[in-house]
Amino acid sequence: MSNTVLITGAGSGFGALTARALARAGHTVYAAMRNTEGRNAGRVADARAYATEHGVDLRTVELDVLSQESADAAVDAVLAEAGRLDVLVHNAGHMVTGPTEAFTPEELAAVHDTNVLGTQRVNRAALPHLRAQQKGLVVWVGSTSTRGGTPPYLAPYFAAKAAMDALAVSYAAELARFGIETSIVVPGAFTSGTNHFATGGHPAEQAVIGDYEARYAGLMDQVARRLADLAPAGADVSMVADAIVTVVDTPHGSRPFRVHVDPANDGSEEVSVVADRIRSDFLTRIGLADLLAPHARPRGA
Repeated sequence: MSNTVLITGAGSGFGALTARALARAGHTVYAAMRNTEGRNAGRVADARAYATEHGVDLRTVELDVLSQESADAAVDAVLAEAGRLDVLVHNAGHMVTGPTEAFTPEELAAVHDTNVLGTQRVNRAALPHLRAQQKGLVVWVGSTSTRGGTPPYLAPYFAAKAAMDALAVSYAAELARFGIETSIVVPGAFTSGTNHFATGGHPAEQAVIGDYEARYAGLMDQVARRLADLAPAGADVSMVADAIVTVVDTPHGSRPFRVHVDPANDGSEEVSVVADRIRSDFLTRIGLADLLAPHARPRGA
């Protein structure tokens, strides 16, 4: 069945790959990105050219996750053009690297704003429509850092991804009675094929950075190299896009709650299996087992 899909942060990396993969699978896909008439105009043209070349329904829409007005306008545009919205993919994110102490509170807040509050803005725009139709799917693109190996110098990003994961878990139960399904796709450390590291931010406190560099010289480069060494041959970022396509194409009501795509196997999946089992057991113990799967209920029931 063809779905209308809105995916945030789809100008490059996981987002662009996923938008194209979903379109190839037969879905109507809105690749959301900001500055579609400015900095990202070339990416809009690339998406249009890809759609023409491959005969797929890949479109673009302006969406800045830092703005509620932009999120509202994007969802309205999708509904006006396509007539419906079936799947929302939370992919937009921003990475920063550096000694944690060197980041100002404002810089940490900015990372949280994009990676966590951005999902809330888009949810507030899209969920009323999914709830009204009593069916839908929300896919959250997380990170194995939430529960797996956590190398240093990535703390603001890791903290934001953990917060987003917590939101996703709570939302899953709160949306189940509206017939809305949740899947959390958890990529591991892909050190090539995305712009995560290349476009990542850095802390402002240069003096603090110097103090850490004296003790941890070249640490970030060492981490990147060692993560790359852990990845087996053939590990490609397209695996994440393929996993999301599989989730979307799985029949409603039987999609996996969490899917790991982690060639390096940093331990996140092992921990998540236990955590998700405890969640399931606890909801069952308190008489809320029906929140573990989507099922539309009559209003007031």
